[in-house]
Amino acid sequence: MSEEDFVADPIDPAFLQRLSELSTEEELARERALRVGLEEYELDDEDFDVLAALDEATDGPIYLPALPVLAIVGRPNVGKSALVNRILGRREAVVEDKPGVTRDRISYKAEWNERKFTLVDTGGWEPDAKGIDLSVAVQAEIAVELADAVLFVVDATVGATSTDERVVKMLRASKKPVILVGNKIDDARQEPEAAGLWSLGLGEPYPVSAVHGRGVADMLDAAMKVLPKISNVAKQEVGGPRRVALIGRPNVGKSSLLNKAVGSERAVVNELAGTTRDPIDEQVEIGGKVWRFVDTAGIRRRKHLAQGADFYASLRTAAALERAEVATVLLDVTQPVSEADIRIIDMVLESGRALVLAFNKWDLLEDERRRYLEREIEQDLAHVDWAPRVNISAKTGRHLEKLVPALEVALDSWDQRIPTGKLNAFISELVAENPHPVRGGKQPRILFATQASSRPPKFVLFTTGFLDPGYRRFIARRLRETYGFEGTPIEVSMRVREKRKRT
Repeated sequence: MSEEDFVADPIDPAFLQRLSELSTEEELARERALRVGLEEYELDDEDFDVLAALDEATDGPIYLPALPVLAIVGRPNVGKSALVNRILGRREAVVEDKPGVTRDRISYKAEWNERKFTLVDTGGWEPDAKGIDLSVAVQAEIAVELADAVLFVVDATVGATSTDERVVKMLRASKKPVILVGNKIDDARQEPEAAGLWSLGLGEPYPVSAVHGRGVADMLDAAMKVLPKISNVAKQEVGGPRRVALIGRPNVGKSSLLNKAVGSERAVVNELAGTTRDPIDEQVEIGGKVWRFVDTAGIRRRKHLAQGADFYASLRTAAALERAEVATVLLDVTQPVSEADIRIIDMVLESGRALVLAFNKWDLLEDERRRYLEREIEQDLAHVDWAPRVNISAKTGRHLEKLVPALEVALDSWDQRIPTGKLNAFISELVAENPHPVRGGKQPRILFATQASSRPPKFVLFTTGFLDPGYRRFIARRLRETYGFEGTPIEVSMRVREKRKRT
């Protein structure tokens, strides 16, 4: 039998029939017999850990109190994102020495003196802004409306500008508590420069240095005094398992999809590719279920990742993927499936996350382009033919509800665990029907099989010899055909063990 034979033959219905006729008692008896036989072989501590792995419980939704919301606003390049990183104690927000890096309102979980709150970073607010800058300014104003208190950041070395005075008018109209922050006061000699900010009429300015951390503690103490224990504006949070990362090339419609799911302009959308820089978490309800959608920065070609904000944005995207459970990869149907699309899908596979393919801009698809698209899917995406596919239009909302069953199928597969008795019965029947070819005069045997973990499903085979990669792929395919696993990568590994030497 060649390697190609391992994956070519369709599954035999009689095979499935034999498996279904096995009783639970027969499966357990087979498992016990194989487990006893395994004791004749040399096993290490890691092997025993694998064998002792227990089923992981899947937690249901956990309802959390609505954390108070503290928004940071100000004109461009006054150090808002740098102050966010200082408060968080880590480099989370994208920072670059030029204005306009942050564009969306980005929420982070923060803590000060054992008090947890939500910190919202915003883009620079400017009067009379146009184009993408207008969208950024609108997001900043929305952040103020949805906050319990506001940190108004001013560049103390420059002093109060006419733009700052316009921001003050906007803040007064909101009637939210405001903490005035004079940033870039790096030492005591510069503190008198912050005194000029009294002219804004917002009370005492707090001189701080976001870069060095000077004065930040006093500023946060003042903020905690005006923040409520439970937010007056935020929704009760649902913690728990269903986090969906929206991944794709720039300008494929990730932010548009998030906005349509939320029902408002949550993320800045512009024809300019690469508009989103920071991951945006948002709780949405689709199909009667609550999801946590994470909009991410578009992943460009490697040559575009060499420097600047886009490079750091790509790192944030990778981190957001690691925190998610399922990735929805958006593909633009009006453009050919590119190398970048395939690289993004491969990144999802390497991360071990469940996968859903969303073909966006379906409303713009022409008949001629449809024929080419089908061929591209068949050729370029054959290695993920197990992933659910959904045709949507993020802009119009067409077929958006079809995402829900696709996500549910992928997550159920990602969580799925096959009982050890059933798995060993499956392997026994499979090997009896399709034995491994003889290599070097020996035929490797599978002694025992167990599912080491789920999320994603990982299977470990204890063997007497090396299994060909083609045979392991054959086992993986038969697992999919028998038990589904639609929408999740699965891993089949082996542990070659020798018999104990008789003493």
